[in-house]
Amino acid sequence: MTEIVISGMGIVSALGNNVEENLQALLEKRTGIAPLRYLKTSHTEFPVGEVKMTNEEMLALLDISEDVPTVRTALMGILALREALQNAGICDERWKGEVGRWKLKDGPRIALISGTTVGGMDKSEQYYLDFLENDLRNEYISTHDCGTCTEMLADYFGIFSQLDTISTACSSAANAIILGAEFLKSGRADIVVAGGSECITKFHLNGFNTLMILDKEPCRPFDASRAGLNLGEGAAFVVMESKENFDKRKQVNTFLTVLCKLSGYANTCDAYHQTASSPDGEGAYLAMKQALEDAGLQPQDIDYINAHGTGTPNNDVSEGTAIMRVFGNKPPPVSSTKSFTGHTTSAAGCVESVISILALQYNFIPINLNFAEKMPEISFSPYREMEEITPSQISNSKSQVSHHTSHISINHILKNSFGFGGNDTCLIFSKTDDT
Repeated sequence: MTEIVISGMGIVSALGNNVEENLQALLEKRTGIAPLRYLKTSHTEFPVGEVKMTNEEMLALLDISEDVPTVRTALMGILALREALQNAGICDERWKGEVGRWKLKDGPRIALISGTTVGGMDKSEQYYLDFLENDLRNEYISTHDCGTCTEMLADYFGIFSQLDTISTACSSAANAIILGAEFLKSGRADIVVAGGSECITKFHLNGFNTLMILDKEPCRPFDASRAGLNLGEGAAFVVMESKENFDKRKQVNTFLTVLCKLSGYANTCDAYHQTASSPDGEGAYLAMKQALEDAGLQPQDIDYINAHGTGTPNNDVSEGTAIMRVFGNKPPPVSSTKSFTGHTTSAAGCVESVISILALQYNFIPINLNFAEKMPEISFSPYREMEEITPSQISNSKSQVSHHTSHISINHILKNSFGFGGNDTCLIFSKTDDT
């Protein structure tokens, strides 16, 4: 059996522009959700989890000319992807373009799988009238497609032998990770970089507002008073490879480390409704059950559940019911980190996977922010207790961070990501002998 390990990761979210900044915000229990700042819309009543950079700032950070047609989804994706590749020892900040293409000739087959649904919608809505009335912005017509965003990511680095784009709404990035694992097991790639990227757009915001599932207050997942979600944006990618391939690379680069392994996964579809989850959580139940079976684990082996937890009335009852069906009335600690990042939609599956891997590395459970009152429909309350920590205590040292956060040991984390149409995905991340 092929053991799939995670050897690198990168993230950009409302919490910060890299892994370390996201970790610090989680430990400080500091949300990234705030009033709208970057998106130009009249709907300023909705708080969101925006990445705290303009497009121009990201272009400068990436040394991309403002004359090059780019979209926000791709810019965030490049930033997260660059950190993941550096973290895995595949390239450093100097390597891109021609150097990357040269490296590919004699190097491993590296596949890129990216999940997005909004794609380049930000520029499409900005220049829509130009498309209709003149030819001044025609270069942005082709940037609308989801696959074009993946190509923008790949073109920046020039090291990928294969590209794929997944668009299954809010389970897109999680499904990208599953497809990446299948690529590795079938021998189609030596290394897979999988994840997703998604920006907030007016189309995005207006669509969720039409569904009447946006909250005008900070979201409260699994709370009796929950009234909807807060949209977020961001990007995250993980580097995946077989343990055998990693061991070969480590012989050359001894500084490489395994972050964890992907021990199990499953994708199901209950097709109950176009946007709503089934009342009994059938798809979610089957995804969790099958992921546990794939990992060879029992429900009692799971130490923490990073829930989909949107904060909508429908999702939290459905997911909570499914969790009870799998784990009984007293499941392991459950929390939704969307109270930190907002709902990053297609990127959520990997944004929250990176958060889950951090929890696994540093033996802490992210709290469920804003919880106050238990839901009457389910037997459990979300996790909200964590030893207080001050910013001065935070260190880059794994042992020090672990020492200051908790005295628990986390070995297996179950991560849920559910998409419209009932496309439900569950991932299980576990420690290895090397972590």
